[in-house]
Amino acid sequence: MNHDMGPGKSAPLGATLTEGGVNFAVFSDHARQIYVCLFDAEGRETQIVLPEREGGIFHGHIDGLKAGQLYGLRAQGPYRPDKGHRFNINKLLVDPYARKLTGHPTWDDRIFGYNRAAEALDLSFDPRDSASKMPRCVVTETFDFPPPQRPGTAVADTVIYEGHVRGLTQMHPGIQAKGTFDGLAEPAMLDHLTKLGVTAVELLPVHAFLSEQFLVEKGLTNYWGYQSFGFFAPDPKYLGPSDVAGFRAMVDRFHEAGIEVLLDVVYNHTPEGDEMGPTISFRGLDNASYYMLADDRRHYVNHAGTGNTVNVDHPMVLRMVMDSLRYWVDVMGVDGFRFDLASVLGRTQGGFDRGSGFFDAIRQDPSMKGIKLIAEPWDIGPGGYQLGAFPPPFLEWNDKYRDGVRRFWRSDPGRVADLGARLTGSATQFDHSRRNATASVNFLTAHDGMTLDDLVSYSTKHNAANGEGGKDGHSQDYSANLGVEGPSNDADILEARARRKRAMMATLLMSQGTPMILAGDELGHSQGGNNNAYAQDNETAWIDWSDIDADFLAFTRRLIAFRKAHPVLRQKLFLHSRERMIDGVEDLFWWREDGEAMGTTDWHDPARKVLAVEMRTAAGTPAYAASEYAVLTVFNAGPAVVFQLPPAPEGQLWRHEVDSASPGLVPVEILDESIEIEEQSVSALVLVSAEA
Repeated sequence: MNHDMGPGKSAPLGATLTEGGVNFAVFSDHARQIYVCLFDAEGRETQIVLPEREGGIFHGHIDGLKAGQLYGLRAQGPYRPDKGHRFNINKLLVDPYARKLTGHPTWDDRIFGYNRAAEALDLSFDPRDSASKMPRCVVTETFDFPPPQRPGTAVADTVIYEGHVRGLTQMHPGIQAKGTFDGLAEPAMLDHLTKLGVTAVELLPVHAFLSEQFLVEKGLTNYWGYQSFGFFAPDPKYLGPSDVAGFRAMVDRFHEAGIEVLLDVVYNHTPEGDEMGPTISFRGLDNASYYMLADDRRHYVNHAGTGNTVNVDHPMVLRMVMDSLRYWVDVMGVDGFRFDLASVLGRTQGGFDRGSGFFDAIRQDPSMKGIKLIAEPWDIGPGGYQLGAFPPPFLEWNDKYRDGVRRFWRSDPGRVADLGARLTGSATQFDHSRRNATASVNFLTAHDGMTLDDLVSYSTKHNAANGEGGKDGHSQDYSANLGVEGPSNDADILEARARRKRAMMATLLMSQGTPMILAGDELGHSQGGNNNAYAQDNETAWIDWSDIDADFLAFTRRLIAFRKAHPVLRQKLFLHSRERMIDGVEDLFWWREDGEAMGTTDWHDPARKVLAVEMRTAAGTPAYAASEYAVLTVFNAGPAVVFQLPPAPEGQLWRHEVDSASPGLVPVEILDESIEIEEQSVSALVLVSAEA
């Protein structure tokens, strides 16, 4: 093999295939030297020094190398944990820019930079070589895909479906390449999603990740994947027959079906953990640059709750994150990102800053134009809860929506005012800085927490299978079992559960904002009350397609279709009961069941269980989008009531189109002045021409 070395170039970072070999470029501000370690088919290692350095980037060109070459990195530098430096030449490192990996690190004492048996612990130095326990990076071809043909769905028209590559495919009888990107794109899955009517699939982390050691020792694995260490490499276990190119092929097939692909990304921390964690990549390359360190630089700032915090405030770390985002957009064709613990990404030395370098970089980057950006707006650090504080065009997961809707349907006292705020886009949080009402990502359930079926079947979490003594997971799900904990054969209990599920799903799809549905909720998927199934890569978390709630699936499809048919339910402008130029009528009315407008005492009545909202296109809506019709939705968390309808304008009448208590309702014009609203139900009526 020809290992002749040339100077190469400092960009792009990573391993880049050229006509004559491979260019390597690796960032480290504090290393003395970086070695590229080449591995042959027998596993023999050849170490080659990168000869050039430019602004903290080591680089060089190795002649004769081809696609498929296996490699890793080693970094030589000071081992001074007290100063924040943890270089150890004996540890083989993953290239942060690697496009493909052969596997995952194996938990073994050799992947730690210190001697775990020494009294000094992380201040000690471990001389053992870790190569036998580390995966290899793989030089890939330079992908020359055509530009993606994106559906380009407007945010206002978006319905998100949060799912997992394995969870969706592993138990589907119609899918061949189970658990892979190839399988996710098979016709059986696309057929389900298109019939459901969702417009975007948001995938739990697909970047290469590592299961925590304590899980592996219990015989468990990290299922969700929120321990990323390869921000350019898809996790090896998700690769199917088409290998890395299969990811882009999957995206293309989704686009052909009119569905966007969003990725849940974890740039806030890595699985290297705190000072007691392993050395697999960033720690060994430049610990003091890649991580936020405490005043005592032996220790780490821990805003993510996992032991470390990625230092996105550092320009080269920010560059890595932006390079990763551009790769997945420009090369792999994805349509957006959901940023895990996104408050971390806006942290500077002074705390969270909505004008930080990360937000400035992503908002000005041409590759991010039109890309959907969603923030999980909190972390566990000081001032970490930042719901509503992100700059446009970011959308944000709205936990206030989740909790408020759950509590209303559980009939907690005094929840009507909060429900009203959630139905109209949570304006208190989002109506500022020229943000749209779509900024609120509304959800009932997500991967983290109970499924919708479990919310109405369990009053407490049941997490014994996680092996943490039931101490993990949320302690307050605002759930209720409606009669008995867990599965039941009682017809009345089953009917009550089905009724509440329909009411909750109807609430989600009748609310202003951007709705997100958890994969499997539409099918009746249960996790047996486990509200933290992060370690359940098994039948607990996988969707069982052989046992689905066909009636609820049909009703969910109908709700999504109703939302799509009525732009009034998915507006960009907030509704504030202002008069409209088109007809002088206010854009928002709140009604009591007796036909009177809601008053101050009504909003604060702890016993009130009924709320009706009449929505029109918002004041300020351009003439080409404005309309004179209205949608009236009645939410009843109590017993059945007779609801006095608001008077319809001359020549119009109310048509009852959705009733969660009667999911098969055939739309019917209401000729009377009132209508009966069943217990625990949502009804939607549309103002139509009397001649229609």
